[in-house]
Amino acid sequence: MELNWMALAVPFFLFFMGLEYVISKWQKKDYFKFNNSVANINVGIAERLLDTFTVGAFYFVYDYIHQHYALFDLKPGVVGWVALFLATDLVWYWYHRLAHEVNLFWSAHVVHHQSEDFNYTTSARITVFQAIIRTGFWTILPLIGFPAGMISTMLILHGLYPFFIHTRTIGKLGWLEYILVTPSHHRVHHASNPEYLDKNYGDVLIIWDRLFGTFAEEKEDANELVYGLTKPLESHSFLWQQFHFMMELAETVRRTPGFMAKLNVLFGRPDDIDPEVRSQLEKRFLSRSSVHATSRRFRGYVLGQLIGILAILFVFLLLENHIPLYNQVLISLFIIITLVNCGALLEQRNWVFYLEISRVSFLVLMMIPYLNNPLSFSALFIGSLLLWAYFSNLQKRYLRLVYG
Repeated sequence: MELNWMALAVPFFLFFMGLEYVISKWQKKDYFKFNNSVANINVGIAERLLDTFTVGAFYFVYDYIHQHYALFDLKPGVVGWVALFLATDLVWYWYHRLAHEVNLFWSAHVVHHQSEDFNYTTSARITVFQAIIRTGFWTILPLIGFPAGMISTMLILHGLYPFFIHTRTIGKLGWLEYILVTPSHHRVHHASNPEYLDKNYGDVLIIWDRLFGTFAEEKEDANELVYGLTKPLESHSFLWQQFHFMMELAETVRRTPGFMAKLNVLFGRPDDIDPEVRSQLEKRFLSRSSVHATSRRFRGYVLGQLIGILAILFVFLLLENHIPLYNQVLISLFIIITLVNCGALLEQRNWVFYLEISRVSFLVLMMIPYLNNPLSFSALFIGSLLLWAYFSNLQKRYLRLVYG
């Protein structure tokens, strides 16, 4: 049986998240907050899931450009791999810098900076929109002449390193601080303190920041660092986290008269977006709940959903080549609905019950091809009638059970 061993990335990263949690407790530091950690991992699950449908397209783009437009034909070798590493890291620096300086790119990258915690779960905050945009930047690599196979391999290896710099448990690393992007450097990048804004864009090498004037050193008292956005999001909603700045940008463009002025908004700086736009959109789309369930039962329910969806994701990725497309689509929708559901639970929304019904519906749809007798369909039909008849009562019982 052909297995997709890239699925092992899921338990690999989860192991180090757990290890960091244990170390932080041993250091008597409160680096993990339950809601933030769940929200962070939810974003990462969505990106890893959607990657299964996009990574092939990315490889095709690199290969097509290399075959038809490459300026040189570069071969694998020591010099070639070193050149590709330096080129990849340099392209990343400029992609990352522009992702902070251009609204259109920031709308995808902002999700990575929403967490007010800074730990390994924060590194999971990558969206598929960000993956698409940075792939556009990396298309310069096959244009130079690097083959698609080399690029894909380098991006996998290059992408491992940034995970390990999202931590507060590791201090400064001596002489390595002058060469590599260290946890200390990246803490500065994620800080929202005014003196640290728009600094340390490097991914592996810090030399680009030193060269282009965007380097800042972490001050001795690291406890003064504040993480997250300059205007905190104050929401763990999966959908709001993904789309809030896109909506702010679209609303600002709508209000701006003139075609060129609208373009200036799209390609302007995030600082130029009026903060009041978000406040107005929050009043329209993000009603606050007065309920704040924090019981052990509530946390256990949310954690159970998270663990379950991680297990489903791992099996889905591992057996990807053996799952029919029909089931792939339904499993993917089930996972996405569960992620929205987890965010709605953290936000204490009453409409989570409808999401639960949706999740059951997807499970039923997956079962339908395997129901081969009339009795099964009759039981399914009767179950649906009972659910409809007792819907209101079930909803009240569910909400009382979950929120208390």
